[in-house]
Amino acid sequence: MGETLKLWSCNGGILQYTIMLLIWKAVSGQIHYSIPEEMQKGSFVGNIAKDLGMDGKHLSDRELRILTRAGMIQYFALNYNSGHLQTSERIDREEICGQTVKCLLNFQVIVESKRKLYGVEVEVTDINDNPPYFPPWEQELEISEISTQGARFPLPEAQDPDLGVNSIQSYQLTSSGHFSLELQMGETGARRAELVLEKMLDREEQSVYDLILTAIDGGNPVRSGTVHIQVIVLDVNDNAPVFTQPLYEISVEENIPKGSIVATVSATDLDEGNNGELKYSFKKNSKQDFQMFLINSTTGEITLNGILDYEESFVYEFEVQVKDGGGLSDWSKVVIFIIDLNDNAPELEVALLMNNILENSPVGTVVAILDVHDRDSGVNGEVTCSISNNFPLQLKKSIDNFYSLVTDSALDRELVSTYNMTVTVTDHGIPPLSTTNEIALYILDTNDNPPLFEKSSYIAYLLENNPRGSSVFSLKANDPDWEENSRTTYSIIEGSGNYPISSYLSMNSETGAIFALRSFDYEEFHEIQFQVKAQDGGSPPLNSNVSVTLFILDQNDNAPEILYPSPPTDGSTGVELAPRSSEPGYLVTKVVAVDADSGQNAWLSYQLIKATEPGLFIIGLHTGEIRTTRFFLEKDALKQSLVVLVKDNGQPSLSTSVTVTVVLADSIPEILSDLSSISAPVDSQSDLTFYLVVAVAFVSCLFFTFLLVLLAIRLHRWRNSQLCDSGSVNFSGVPVSQFVGIDGVRAFLHSYCPEGSLTTCSRKSQIIFPIGSCTDTLIPQQAPVKIGPLVTLEDSSIDKETENTEQIILP
Repeated sequence: MGETLKLWSCNGGILQYTIMLLIWKAVSGQIHYSIPEEMQKGSFVGNIAKDLGMDGKHLSDRELRILTRAGMIQYFALNYNSGHLQTSERIDREEICGQTVKCLLNFQVIVESKRKLYGVEVEVTDINDNPPYFPPWEQELEISEISTQGARFPLPEAQDPDLGVNSIQSYQLTSSGHFSLELQMGETGARRAELVLEKMLDREEQSVYDLILTAIDGGNPVRSGTVHIQVIVLDVNDNAPVFTQPLYEISVEENIPKGSIVATVSATDLDEGNNGELKYSFKKNSKQDFQMFLINSTTGEITLNGILDYEESFVYEFEVQVKDGGGLSDWSKVVIFIIDLNDNAPELEVALLMNNILENSPVGTVVAILDVHDRDSGVNGEVTCSISNNFPLQLKKSIDNFYSLVTDSALDRELVSTYNMTVTVTDHGIPPLSTTNEIALYILDTNDNPPLFEKSSYIAYLLENNPRGSSVFSLKANDPDWEENSRTTYSIIEGSGNYPISSYLSMNSETGAIFALRSFDYEEFHEIQFQVKAQDGGSPPLNSNVSVTLFILDQNDNAPEILYPSPPTDGSTGVELAPRSSEPGYLVTKVVAVDADSGQNAWLSYQLIKATEPGLFIIGLHTGEIRTTRFFLEKDALKQSLVVLVKDNGQPSLSTSVTVTVVLADSIPEILSDLSSISAPVDSQSDLTFYLVVAVAFVSCLFFTFLLVLLAIRLHRWRNSQLCDSGSVNFSGVPVSQFVGIDGVRAFLHSYCPEGSLTTCSRKSQIIFPIGSCTDTLIPQQAPVKIGPLVTLEDSSIDKETENTEQIILP
C-alpha cells in the first residue's frame, strides 16, 4: 500500500488530487468535497470554515463540530487552528463502498452559534491500490481428448476491488501450442477469459498441461495477478451435462435460519454409468459466497451457511458447475436477491441539546437537534418522528434525517418549570418498530412576577399599653419567581398622617414582621394607617404595595373622673342644699363622671356606699342622680355626708369615690344660722365651712354698704316713678336653682346680680349685686365654696318671715 501511494505521488498524484478536489454548496445547504482514497491521516479535504462563511482561525468545538453517531467510524476531523477539514483515518474505498460506482461519505456539521446544521458529502475516488487476484487455490480444468478444435472452456475469473480503468482490463496466457485465450464481455461489463482449443488433444501423448493465466488492470502503475491452471485430458465422454436453465434467480428474506435451502440447481446428462453421474460444485471465485452458501454435490441443493442481512448485502451472485463422471461439465449462474425485512428499529441520537432555556425565549427557539435514521430500506426505512402531547414544542424536519425541536408557544416557568418529553421514532414497516428517547427541558426563571399580597388591605389589632418591641402583625407576599427573583424584602411607607410612622413602627425586611417602637395609648389615637411595600430581588426589581390599618384596642387603664361635684383640691367637699319640705323622689343633686376609656370600659355605674342617714337618699345606678327616698324628719341631721362610688365596667374594674355634703334647710336665714353648726362637725382637714361663714359675712357687709349707696342715689323722685314702671327682680319669687360649687355661685350671681337697684313700689327693698362685686369681692378665689342646689323659696313663707325686711340672695 505504501508503494502504491508513493508511486501515485511520484506520478503527479498531488496535481491530480488538486484537479479532482471539487467543492461546492448545493441548494439544500450541503457541501461537497472529492478526495482520492488511501490519503494519509491528517490530509487536507477542504476549507470548511471558509465554505461556511466563518473565520477559520482559532475555532472551538463550541462553534463548529462534526456530529457523530455511536458505533460509526469517524473518517474526518476539524482543524480548529486553520478551519480545514482533514482525514482522521485511512480511507479504503473498497472497504467502505465495495463495488459501488460512486462512493460517498456523508456526515453533518453543526454551527452551534447559529443552531444550524449543514450536510457534508465527501466523494472518495478510486485509485489503483489493489492488484487483480484469483482464488488462492489451484485451478483444474478437465478436457476430453475428443474435444473438437475451437472448443471453448471458461477460465477462472480474477477479482479486482478497484473500479473503472483501475479494474481488470485484460488477461494473458502462457504460450502453448494446444490452447489460446479469448476475452468475452460479460453481462455486467466485466471481461471474462475463455480457453480455446487450437489443436486436438491426445491423452496418451500428454495427459496434463500446466498453464499460467495472468489478469492485468488498467491502472497506473499497472497491477496484475496470476493463477496456475492445470488442464487434465480425459478419456472420451460423448455427452456433457447441461443445466436446466442457464440462470437461476431466487429471492429470499433476510434473517432466514441457518441451514435453510435457498435454491436447487439441476442438470441432465444423456450418458449412462459413470459418465452420467453428476456432481455439483461452486465455481470458487468468491470466498464470501463460498462461506455464505453450501451446495449438495449430489442433489444440487444450495443451503444457507451464514446469516443473511440485507443491510450487509442485498444480492449474492455466483456460478455453479456440474460435472459428469467422464469429466464433461456445464456452468450456470445463480443470483440470490435478499428481501429486506423490518428487522431494525429506528435509531435516535441527540446531536444538540439545550437543556436550559429562559422562559421569555421567543417562539421558534431551537431546543434540540435530533439525528434519526433506520438501517432498513424502502418503506421499512421510512420513519415518523413525534413527541408526546401537551408540550409547547414541536418537531421540524431539517436536512436529511435531522429534526429540530423548537418552541411553538410562550413558556412560563411559574406554570411548568420542567418538561420531561418522550421523543418517539417509528418506522413504516409491518409490524412497525419504534425507538424512544427521554429529553428533559428546564425552564430558567426571569423576573416577570412582582410579589403579591394575599389581600388588597389588612387590618391588625393591638392592645394599648403594649411593651416596646412587641410584635404587632406579620405580612407575607408571594412571588412565584425563583431564587433571587423571588427573594422578597419588606418596608413601611410613610403614611399620610401628621406623625412619622418610623417613630412608631419598624418592620423586619426579611420576614415581614411589624414591631412596635413605643407603647401605644388608645386615648391618644385609635388607629394608624400606613402602607407596606414588598420588593423582589430581580433585575430590575418589581414591587407591590398594600394598605394596613392598625387599630389600637382599649384597655381599662383609666379610672372614672368626677366632673361634678368638682374634686376637692384642698380637702373640701361639695355642699348641696335640700329643703326639709322635699317630697320623696326629690332630686338633690347629680354626680357627673366620665371615663377616658371606651366601650364597656367607659360604662359607669354609681353606688351610694356610705351615708349619714342610711336609707334617706338613693342614687341612680346609671344616671348618678341623688334623690330623697322619704320625707325629712326633725331628728335628721342638718348635714348629711354621702360617699358615692363611681365604677366602670372594665376587667378588672376601676373606681373613684366622692363625698357629697347635703345640708337640710327650708330658707336662706336658716342656712346662715346653721352654718356654724355645719362647720363644727366638719373634718379638721377641710376649711370649707370656715370659708363659707366668712363669705356670707363678707357678703352681708357688702350688702349693707351698697344699700346705703343706693338709697342716696334714689333720692331723686323722678327716678321713683320710672323704677315703679319698670319693676325689678324680686327675690320673693326666686325659682329653685342649683349651685355647682364656685361655678354655681358665679352662675347664680350672673343671673341675679347684673346691677344694683332700688324700688319704692313694693314694701320690700331689693338689692341686686353687680357680678364683679359678687364674684370678686365676696368669694375668695383661693378657697372656692361649693354650694349645692338651693332650696325652693316659697313666696308665701318668705313674705311672712321677711315682710318689711330686705331679702338677700347669697351667691
